[in-house]
Amino acid sequence: MGQLVLAAKVTHVPSLMLSEQPGSPLRAAREPAVSSLRELRRRAKERGVTSFVVFDTHWLSNFGYHVNANARHRGSFTSHEAPQMIQDLRYDLPGDTRLAEAIAGRAADAGLNVTAHQVASLGLEYGTIVPMHYMNPDGFAKVVSVASPLFTSFEESRILGEATRRAIDESDERVAVLASGSLSHRLWPNKKLGPEAWTSVASEFNRQVDLRVLELWQSRRYREFLDMLPDYATKCNGEGGMADTIMLFAALGWYDYCGTAEQLCDYFPSSGSGQVNVEFHVGA
Repeated sequence: MGQLVLAAKVTHVPSLMLSEQPGSPLRAAREPAVSSLRELRRRAKERGVTSFVVFDTHWLSNFGYHVNANARHRGSFTSHEAPQMIQDLRYDLPGDTRLAEAIAGRAADAGLNVTAHQVASLGLEYGTIVPMHYMNPDGFAKVVSVASPLFTSFEESRILGEATRRAIDESDERVAVLASGSLSHRLWPNKKLGPEAWTSVASEFNRQVDLRVLELWQSRRYREFLDMLPDYATKCNGEGGMADTIMLFAALGWYDYCGTAEQLCDYFPSSGSGQVNVEFHVGA
């Protein structure tokens, strides 16, 4: 039987990559986030993770749910959104076709429209590539990427998260599940983009709600958080409708989850959005 051995909410902001450039003014500001992603890598290796499942809010779909089931993920990625931050970033990672197809199968059993794809030209988006750059650069574990539909419902994303957990439990893998996306996601308008925007939140309301969410997580008040999540996703401009977070908590057991939330870096702003890395501990 398979096992979920690591679960985390992680950032994928492209400014992480920009901070690696020589002389970058963002190096110090992004170092805690980079270090905490690398710490998650250490924990994943220590726990014998064989596969990462990434709920990617930057792989947005207009039509249904999609799972990248390629046996190999190989390419050179330049962001269409921010080519000055991510360009020619090469990746070469093993995939997990069996687990990807099982996720789609269990979701289909629950009545959800999900397709698992084996298409060599279907590359990864940076919501998967950036976390893997720090957590899995040598491809020690396989990777499954899951898209976030734009036209879906809260309940459908919950169904997919639950299906993912069933597929994991029925597999032979030791799995890390990552919710790759922001907390609040109101970005600065174009005329205000600049160095100061990289380190500021565009809405004080959003910042305050983000901080409250982190308090609820650290106090294990998950029921309160889940009950506010539909409004949180809407009113705080959730990236991809916060589908990644919905799927993560569904995979954790929703109201039944009572593990510890360990915040691995300080909450930080990026281009107006709110970001953090948090591990949700599973098991004993």
